[in-house]
Amino acid sequence: MSETPLDIQLKTLPNEPGVYQYFDANGVILYVGKAKNLKKRVSSYFTKNHENGKTKVLVKKIADIKHIVVNTETDALLLENNLIKKHRPRYNVLLKDDKSYPWICIKNERFPRVFSTRRVIKDGSEYFGPYTSMKTVSTLLDLIRGLYKLRTCNYDLSAEKIKAGKYKVCLEYHLGNCKGPCEGYQTLEDYNKDIKAIREILKGNFKDSLLQFKQQMREFAKDMQFEEAHIIKEKIEILENYQARSTIVNPKISNVDVFSIVSDEGYAYINFLQLSYGSIIRSHTLEIKKKLEESDKELLELAIIELRQRFNSKSKEIYVPFKINLGEDVKVFVPQLGDKKHILDLSIRNAKYYRMDQLKQVKIVDPDRHANRIMAQMKADLRLKEEPRHIECFDNSNIQGTHPVAACVVFKNGKPSKKDYRHFNIKTVEGPDDFASMEEVVYRRYKRLMDEGKSLPQLIIIDGGKGQLSSALKSLDLLQLRQKIAIIGIAKRLEELFYPDDPIPLYLDKKSETLKIIQQLRNEAHRFGIEHHRNRRSKTALNTELETIPGIGEKTIVDLLKAFKSVKRISNAKLDELEDVVGVSKAQKIYNYYHNS
Repeated sequence: MSETPLDIQLKTLPNEPGVYQYFDANGVILYVGKAKNLKKRVSSYFTKNHENGKTKVLVKKIADIKHIVVNTETDALLLENNLIKKHRPRYNVLLKDDKSYPWICIKNERFPRVFSTRRVIKDGSEYFGPYTSMKTVSTLLDLIRGLYKLRTCNYDLSAEKIKAGKYKVCLEYHLGNCKGPCEGYQTLEDYNKDIKAIREILKGNFKDSLLQFKQQMREFAKDMQFEEAHIIKEKIEILENYQARSTIVNPKISNVDVFSIVSDEGYAYINFLQLSYGSIIRSHTLEIKKKLEESDKELLELAIIELRQRFNSKSKEIYVPFKINLGEDVKVFVPQLGDKKHILDLSIRNAKYYRMDQLKQVKIVDPDRHANRIMAQMKADLRLKEEPRHIECFDNSNIQGTHPVAACVVFKNGKPSKKDYRHFNIKTVEGPDDFASMEEVVYRRYKRLMDEGKSLPQLIIIDGGKGQLSSALKSLDLLQLRQKIAIIGIAKRLEELFYPDDPIPLYLDKKSETLKIIQQLRNEAHRFGIEHHRNRRSKTALNTELETIPGIGEKTIVDLLKAFKSVKRISNAKLDELEDVVGVSKAQKIYNYYHNS
């Protein structure tokens, strides 16, 4: 059999780091990837048996491969990022390049203005950011304006024009918000001292400004200028209050980027925190839709390059939850304890909260996507062959050994289907025997579904441990359904999940959505069963009292309860009222029974 051009390309790939690109028969780019070793990585696509359906489709479509060899893995990461954004291949995760974040600009001019902007112009001005929230920008600008008196006009304050008296001070000067540099009331040197302090505040360093204000306050107090000293004291309090709120960890942790990732079956959420002097000066979470079962390591590396480019980060230190490869230019740490671990945990928490918010929104605006995600998650968590779109849960209720009943609740696509709920009165079991009762109701339920030709569930949940699970399995064996329906038992004490023929229980994460749905099913079955049990006991109690009256049968009792609604009303009824319902003879017996008592 002759070799195809693709086979020849695979054999001739170099064992070097680089970027590979897959094309279909029409020359359309399908996928861009990076590799430490191009030959090994690309060959693995054609030699492995891929479980993911999209990966199988991708491999079938590949007609041509191109590659670019680079010097280091870092170069490969950067090139991969740029090519994905340029070509937007169908099978790559989508990285959105958002240019509209707000910045704080210190304008390149005499007596620089400080303002917010969404346009970055390369004119020598300094830009701090971008910030992910306009609220953060407003808070910082309010802080700066409260501490320093800066001009807000856009005049060209050249030395010649000021000397010629071209400008006059405006209302801002008279309000005390500006020191009037336009008329020469404030020197350029004095103004630039404030700009220098503002620059440090925007970097997260409050130390120099605090020292400067404290020194000014002491000098005013020494000269008996107490009003001026009090104004400076208020500024110190504003700055210290802001610093206290913004400082998260040790101020020695400066110029550091922190990244964490939280992912599920379909999406990954990468949180980015940027620290300066112990303060978080930036926080942003990126959502990435998975395409080909990408690992957390692959997604985190790609996201770090993207986020650092997007936010123009030059930090030399990075904290991450596990080891990744970013080259030699950046130091990567995996914190285990202390302040560094504290800030990494904070990043992970931010990613989790962001994911929760997104899922809540999806649940409202796109319930189908929410259901699909939950079903895929349950299939993976519970090791099932198919998604459990139809789940049934059984629970027994026989409080104090009386009136044994059972309940079956039904969930479809992760939600209760109350019209399909069923109650069972135990018929073949004498006394409180949970195991035998479970065997009876499971057999009755699925024998009926089969006889009526109705659809069977993909998953059965038994509320109880190994004993109840074994009893339910006997019924499935009798009906020859053992291989057709997955079944598990849940024990109440430790939320253990038991599987047939497996002595070791499965423990799910206490916060997992899969466990929450199982608990919801179990609680709903328990509630539904208790409700039915209570109704049976109440009905029995009512009937028993009326049945003790000589000459009063079941039909008479039903008529009385329909008319009077309760035994108490029957006991308090007048003779003529009773006669209207059951006739003279029976009315007299009932009336005499209660009134003679």
